Amino acid sequence: MPTSPVLDGRPVALGRRFAAIFYDALALVGVWFIAGGLVVALHHGEAVPASSVGFSLYLFALSYAYFAVSWRRGGQTLGMKTWRIKVVDAATLAPLSWRQIGLRYAVALLAWLPLGFGYWWALTDPLGRGWPDRASATRLIRL
Repeated sequence: MPTSPVLDGRPVALGRRFAAIFYDALALVGVWFIAGGLVVALHHGEAVPASSVGFSLYLFALSYAYFAVSWRRGGQTLGMKTWRIKVVDAATLAPLSWRQIGLRYAVALLAWLPLGFGYWWALTDPLGRGWPDRASATRLIRL
């Protein structure tokens, strides 16, 4: 029997959020490993310089695709599925729009810059929202 989302107003715990982020980081390392292997194969075994802007943009685009497709299709990445978290539109609980996805991804990256302050912000927000949630008008719900 499927469970319904917890919509009682309790925010998703910060530890659960960080655990999902950690799981997603592990998944992305795997994606990057495969992507890097493909690039090396296309370069006939020659390593790609770490300072290559093109390679960095390639990995950035793959990372965005991982999150964008996951959030658009079901509101969950692999890490979010594991920790039973879903991201939805804050007002309607509907799946995210492409605009919301772009904003959420961009702000999520910025939220890490001051030692993850944008995520720790959820501890002070009455609704438990971090910077990515606030900027994209989304919320995390427990399943």
